[in-house]
Amino acid sequence: MALLRLCARHARWLLVAGLVLGIALPDLTRAVRPWLPELVALMLFVAALRIGPKAALGALATLPRTLAVVLVFQLAAPLAVLGLCIALGVADSPVALALVLLCAAAPLAGSPNLALLVGGDPAPALRLLILGTALLPLTALPVLALMPDLGDPALLRAAVLRLLATIAGATALAFGLRALLPEPALRQVQALDGASALVMTVLVLGLMSAIAPALRDDPLALLAWLALAFAANLGPQLLVGDLLARRGARDGLHATALIAGNRNIALFLVALPPEVTAKLLLFIGCYQIPMYLTPLLLPRLYRRFDARASIPRPVR
Repeated sequence: MALLRLCARHARWLLVAGLVLGIALPDLTRAVRPWLPELVALMLFVAALRIGPKAALGALATLPRTLAVVLVFQLAAPLAVLGLCIALGVADSPVALALVLLCAAAPLAGSPNLALLVGGDPAPALRLLILGTALLPLTALPVLALMPDLGDPALLRAAVLRLLATIAGATALAFGLRALLPEPALRQVQALDGASALVMTVLVLGLMSAIAPALRDDPLALLAWLALAFAANLGPQLLVGDLLARRGARDGLHATALIAGNRNIALFLVALPPEVTAKLLLFIGCYQIPMYLTPLLLPRLYRRFDARASIPRPVR
């Protein structure tokens, strides 16, 4: 348990180490990649065990707001991006494919863990994760139906159902275990935080298998995709965080802003034809870098958002 608490204290640097290993050791990334579904399930189990059912489910009054966020992120945003790409005549380009699918994806399975690492409440992130994944078959299909050459939508439905079953099973198991155990002490919570960071570090290795070959064969293309990944990840976080802070919406600010930029685009690797997903592999690998650097780069900015959201607004 002492080792897990040590991982919790140095979680941000542990994630950076995972990125470095993912780039430096391509053989290791290929060995980890077959275990991605199990690692996602384990990561969600640890997060749900840490949070507990009462905090995760929250009051029923939060449901309309959570639903509104999911619909804006997973339906309105990808349709807007797709419409812009169609208007510009680039809807069939790899960049358009990456951005539209990123917007259409459900929240990242590690969103509660990221919320913890930037100093926020993980419970709203878990609520968005559960509801966003449950609604993904409904929100993604209209987007995919308008995109060219994506294959049979039935494959997406099957993949989403598998992911939903994984999330439901891991969460139910964790909540059932919490019901049988006393409330965790601070040392136990710290150990769970360390376990979350450790699982995320291993998980990233399996998502970066395309980075090392691109670095060797086409470094300019790698830099271009990396720039796009940083813009697509950090940009929405900054925009949504600033918007919520200006409105004084401090409750759930961390979770909403984080999920604006951190989405489970890797889901589409098992949902779409190989000739389509081959165009996404490098972007998905690059996308892990700003995602895993978020806890290192943005905590101070999130604290500023909190401070701005706490400023009393004039009554009109």
